[in-house]
Amino acid sequence: MVGNDIVDLEEAKKASNWKRPRFLDKLFTSKEQQLIHNSKNAFLMVWRLWTMKEAAYKLYTQLHPSRFYNPKGFECFIDNGNGTVRFKDFHCHTKTQIESKYIVSEARLTEAKMTSKVIKFKENSSSEKQGNLIKNRVLHALSKLNKVPVAHLIFKKSEFGIPAVHFNSETIEISMSHHGCFGAYAI
Repeated sequence: MVGNDIVDLEEAKKASNWKRPRFLDKLFTSKEQQLIHNSKNAFLMVWRLWTMKEAAYKLYTQLHPSRFYNPKGFECFIDNGNGTVRFKDFHCHTKTQIESKYIVSEARLTEAKMTSKVIKFKENSSSEKQGNLIKNRVLHALSKLNKVPVAHLIFKKSEFGIPAVHFNSETIEISMSHHGCFGAYAI
């Protein structure tokens, strides 16, 4: 099981004013806000924490299928670059990759290497086209990994929007994310 999330930093600069009143209060705990205010680059810390929360939420909903909005409930901790996220009695490990144009985070139940593959989209491609491109990349990656034809793989989303790929009697949980000019998937 895996959850991931990506933020296009240019899009975040244009579309989100994280400095506006109460923005941080709505999304981050007081400890997380301290991390943001004490960091060398508050903008990057905001989006690192956000991607960690989103990745953890996606992992949590694979275990407990549901839809809800509670970003403050997912509390992030960073120690020597390693991340963990807690929500009630749920706990997961996160890895984050920060690049000049995007931030991508991945959440797993146990510590593991990051497997997210990042895709750069063509300018002005629609959200639907972006989603389809990621889905096709996932199917081709799983085809190669499992040595089965793409035609034997069935991509489905649950009633809660959780993606998975099915073949034979096996279900492979995956995670997909896209924002701005970037997308990512993790298997």
